[in-house]
Formats: sequence, C-alpha cells, structure tokens
Amino acid sequence: MSLENQPTPLRTKQPMKLHESSGRWRLGLALCLVTVFLWGVLPIALKVSVQALDVYTVTWFRFSLSFGILFGVLGMRQQLPSLEKLRGISWKLLAIATGFLAVNYALYLQGLALTSPANAQVFIQLAPVLMGLGAIAIFKERYTLHQWSGLGILTLGFVVFFHEQLQTVLAAPRTYLIGNIILVVAAVAWAVYALAQKQLLQQLSSSNIMLLLYGICTLLFLPFSSPSQLLTLTPLEWGMLIFCGLNTVVAYGAFAESLAHWDASKVSAILATTPIVTLVSVWVISLGIPLPIAPEQLTVLAVIGAMLVVTGSAAIALGKRTHSRRKLGQFWRKSG
Repeated sequence: MSLENQPTPLRTKQPMKLHESSGRWRLGLALCLVTVFLWGVLPIALKVSVQALDVYTVTWFRFSLSFGILFGVLGMRQQLPSLEKLRGISWKLLAIATGFLAVNYALYLQGLALTSPANAQVFIQLAPVLMGLGAIAIFKERYTLHQWSGLGILTLGFVVFFHEQLQTVLAAPRTYLIGNIILVVAAVAWAVYALAQKQLLQQLSSSNIMLLLYGICTLLFLPFSSPSQLLTLTPLEWGMLIFCGLNTVVAYGAFAESLAHWDASKVSAILATTPIVTLVSVWVISLGIPLPIAPEQLTVLAVIGAMLVVTGSAAIALGKRTHSRRKLGQFWRKSG
C-alpha cells in the first residue's frame, strides 16, 4: 500500500496542564497579608466614594487608574507583554477572568451601598471559601490533618464572631436583604475569577495578567460611567477615590503574585481574616477622622471569635511547614 493511502493517525487533544505553585510559601504568605490589610480598609474608602459617585463611575476610575499606573511601571521596566506572548494565552480563560472580575466589582459596590462595610465583608467571605474549595477540586491541592483542624477552628471563629452581625442582618430592612443577595452573587463571581487567574499564570506573569484585566475592564465600564461627576468631588472624596484606585493595583497585584507562590486553598484561608481588619479599621478611624460610617460595637464574644479566626488561619497557613518538618525528622531518624 502506498504512503498516500495510509490512514493518518488521530491526534489526541492534550489535557491542559494545571498551574503549580512555586513553593515559596513565605513570600506567598507575606503577599497575602498585604492583600488582607488593603482589602480590609478598602470598604471604608469605597463607602465614602459611592455616596458621591455612582457604582459604574467609581469602578471605571479604579480600573483606569490601576491600568495607567501598572502600564507605566511595566513600561519603565520593559516588562510589557509581547505580541508573541499574547498570541499564546487562552483568550477564553482571559474572558472568563475579566468578565467575572467586572461582575464582582460592580455587584460588590451595589451591595456595599445598600448595607455597611462590616456587613459587606461578612458576606463577601463566601468568595475565598469557594476559591479554596475550588482549588482543592480543580488544582488537586491537599490539606494535612493539621490544616483541616485549622479550618474547623476558623469556621467556629466566624460563627462566634459574626453572631451579633448576623442577627442584625436578619432584623434589618428589605434593602439589607437585597444587598446581601447581591453580595453573595459577587462572591461567587470573584471565586470564578480567582481560579481562572491562577490558571492563567501558566501563560503570563501576574503583572501582565492584571494589566490585561484592568485595560479590558476600563473599556467595559466606560460607556456606563459619568466622568463629569468627578468635577463635583470634595477633597476628602477625591482622596478616598484615589486611595481606592491605588489600593486596587497594589492589593490585586499582591494577591495575583501570592497565587504564583502558594496554594490557592491556603491563600483563601488567610483572606478569611479580612473582615476583622475592616471592623478594627472602622473603629480606629472613627476615633480621629469624622467619616459618615458608624463603628461596629464589638462584644467579648466577638473578640473571642476573632482570636479563633486568626488561630485557625495560622494553622492552615503553617500546616504545610509543620508537615514538612515532620517528614524531615523521619528521614533523619531513618538515616541514623
């Protein structure tokens, strides 16, 4: 039989390789803590901003400022993505990450406008929980027994910490209920974005990914925004809005980079402490700065819950280190 008549072998589609962390967990932890602090204080500035501007204008400004800053920094460092790299990325995955991030930004602000900073941070915590579960299911990440115990302590801490807040939500007006439903949808959207972001790290650096996300989202929100409203802002409102933009580029940059070095399931556990930063920040700022935000009243039970949350998060974050030391000790005992 001639070569022309021989059947060509079928090409099997290669499965997509999943992203693996670099293993530099200390760097990942440090970056994650930066994100926690910045996201913890962000709702305070956002609450002031949405009282002066509509949701879409605030979101457009945050994305446009973040894009401008990151573009300038990467341009000076000669680290802008090349056309060759852009051709090699999964545009479908990028579209998923961009779309769900945009939905999260818009819905979170809507929910925040209808509720309060502390309440918004309670419900948005569904996001890192879903991200952690998704990372275990999709990226095959694993918890040690020590870390599962930490997750149990973390969950108990949240139940105790937010006992009073949840009671307030149940007794709140209808607008609070609608706002909380919006926040839950925003949390789901963020979890999808975060998992897509982690997989995109297979193809681009975290800074290049964020540059594309910021640029595309700026264009998406531009038709719905009203930049002329910026001319009516007071100095305080301008300061809060600029802080929101700077917060975006630094916090999301640190978050994206933390996913490159640490497991997403462990990053999500540390992010779970963000509401505590928010509550403490509102209380501290209210002592010296007259903002239109009432501080939350923390009871002894809430303080105990906060301590449990921090303890559980630390157990999850450091569990892998403890596990590795145990294996190292077993190796030396066998060698001896």
